[in-house]
Amino acid sequence: MPPTPPVSARTTRRRPRVRAAVTAAAVAAGLGAGVLGTLPAAAAGEPLAVQYRNGGSGSAQASPWLKVVNTGSAPLALEQVKLRYYFRADSPFAAYRFACDWAVRGCGNVTGTIGTINEPGAAADRYLEIGFTAAAGTVAPGADSGDLQLRLHRIDWQSVVQGDDYSFGATQTAYANWSKVTASVAGVPVWGVSPAGSAIPAGPALFDDLDYKGHDDPALAAHGWNARSGGGGPGVGGPASWAPENITFATEAGGNSVMTLRTTTAGTPETTRQSEFHSRAMKFRNGTYAARVRFADAPVTGPDGDHLVQSFFAINDLTGPYADDYAEYDFEYLPNGGWGETSNIFFATSWETTGPDRSDNTYTTARTSFAGWHDLVLTIDDSNIVYYVDGIEFARHDARYLPERPMVIAFNQWLTDLVGHTGTETRAYEEQVDYVLHVKDRALTPAQVRAAVAGYRAAGTTFTDTVPAP
Repeated sequence: MPPTPPVSARTTRRRPRVRAAVTAAAVAAGLGAGVLGTLPAAAAGEPLAVQYRNGGSGSAQASPWLKVVNTGSAPLALEQVKLRYYFRADSPFAAYRFACDWAVRGCGNVTGTIGTINEPGAAADRYLEIGFTAAAGTVAPGADSGDLQLRLHRIDWQSVVQGDDYSFGATQTAYANWSKVTASVAGVPVWGVSPAGSAIPAGPALFDDLDYKGHDDPALAAHGWNARSGGGGPGVGGPASWAPENITFATEAGGNSVMTLRTTTAGTPETTRQSEFHSRAMKFRNGTYAARVRFADAPVTGPDGDHLVQSFFAINDLTGPYADDYAEYDFEYLPNGGWGETSNIFFATSWETTGPDRSDNTYTTARTSFAGWHDLVLTIDDSNIVYYVDGIEFARHDARYLPERPMVIAFNQWLTDLVGHTGTETRAYEEQVDYVLHVKDRALTPAQVRAAVAGYRAAGTTFTDTVPAP
């Protein structure tokens, strides 16, 4: 997500739509334009990001180059920051030394120590911890520390094998956020995923790495998922349909299995085929909901312009107009506008109820492009509903909108109407999902979500569901 997208103020407005994935009678309502404001401050637990690049080649030494980026709303004192770069010793008796070649804040203001990890199953057994003196100063909001060009080598100058080092990225030749280097502020972990033996959350949880063969894989039903078929809302009505074959699975270059939801149309209801993937059981309520989702601004084929919705959400059925036990929590991206908007807009929306004449919801918007991969986290406890995008708190909605009963977890991609683009050439849009996670009754930070996902993957777990039926 861009660092400072505009965010709208709270308002409500009716927008009828039907979530037939839950029940054909489940009616949800609408959102409209709001007043532009500013992006909410970074989450209190994550005031910074760490960027990394591989600063050198050869076998004599490792060259981790780092930057500290202030993603918060207040100056960040570097003296309070500690960074850890994790690696595996080449032998139990190998000793290592740290060096600083160059730093914008001055190498004399950068400290480095080597530590040992004694945890069975961890992906590293040593770490280089970087600190700063008071003279290193502060980093302003939105700024970074500048280069830290560091070196790590064996005292005996024997070759350093980096291929099995947890924090090493051989192809990371330009600075980018790197979760395999961790950071703490005043001793509190705020960034990254450590190589601990297990970061899997205790208690009931659902994790799915979406490693399936296709929409008709028997494992989908066995794991409690449904690729929707048939007709019904939301979106284009009439003969428009939901196509389970539009949901596919493939292994990406990084080795993770990714689910793709495709929507196609040639400008008529008859040619419109949308996609939705949702849990069969309505059993999720308080806790953490997380997914890594890729939104797109343009179709993969054909002309652009349709009023498309790409989403990740939790919802239950509307048992009657204005039923007070209805609940819905949405991440929704409209790359071409719609619902009265004329350009791309991102919504985080919490619902209390809806009916034929009015809706009761609150939402936050950002009118900017959200194309690309994003880490989406929603937490619900007894007081608040909090939405995070890429580790930053995006929206916080109050207790009025808390759920009274369980929900399903869902992803869908659909068209609000067919007036955005009226041509008859076929076009196809895609939304992708890397994983989905729910941890019952625990509000995890985005850093804890990343650690949990890394823990499941390190353990070789592609699916688990211990969330009990209600």
